[in-house]
Amino acid sequence: MERPTIDGEIRNERGKNAARRARAAGRVPGVLYGAGGGTLALSLDPRQLIAALRTHGHNTIFDLRLKDGDSSPAMMVESQFEPVKGKLLHVDLKRIAMDRRLRVSVPVIVAGDAKGVKTQGGLMEVVLREVELECLPSDIPDQITVAVDDLELNQAVRISDLQNIIGEKAQLVGDPQAVVCHVVTPKAEIAAATEIVAEAPVEPEVIKKGKGAEEGAEAAEAGEKPEKKK
Repeated sequence: MERPTIDGEIRNERGKNAARRARAAGRVPGVLYGAGGGTLALSLDPRQLIAALRTHGHNTIFDLRLKDGDSSPAMMVESQFEPVKGKLLHVDLKRIAMDRRLRVSVPVIVAGDAKGVKTQGGLMEVVLREVELECLPSDIPDQITVAVDDLELNQAVRISDLQNIIGEKAQLVGDPQAVVCHVVTPKAEIAAATEIVAEAPVEPEVIKKGKGAEEGAEAAEAGEKPEKKK
């Protein structure tokens, strides 16, 4: 797939005032670093950045083309947005060596209707929305789609199960037994069972004189509040 191109200009001035002037001119201030090169202060076109991210995802590798003619592959590693209007305020860009493996986080998409939900009354719980993997930049997947149609009640998809989906070009990072998603018993049923146990009759406790003070001291030692006795 052809990489998108982002145009950038080197900023000779740094600091908050310089960043404000860049934003006032309709540009996004940013910095570029990594891959053995120095750190550069840049200003970039926000429309190009946002369009590339929407089309290719948050692990987009693009050709950063500077005004002086220099061009290099880069990736956005951090971004700051204005909380109310969602305006892009600042970006950190990293040069990418296309022949070196790197570690990235990739979204996990759960697809299908699990058997444990449709016919066994369970609930699908997604534990991990993204996972980390290592691969060459050209092999980064946009997302990992997990088909869960055959998943039954109390069964789970684990990180180790995703390796067959992404193939041999990428290697998953993290605990292989970590749960990505699973079908669980509805919490309402568990709560109902707990209430039944709680309502079971218990023998009354005989309160002796002075026991309340003793309980209060013990509770204080344990960091608990003693129960009030009527």
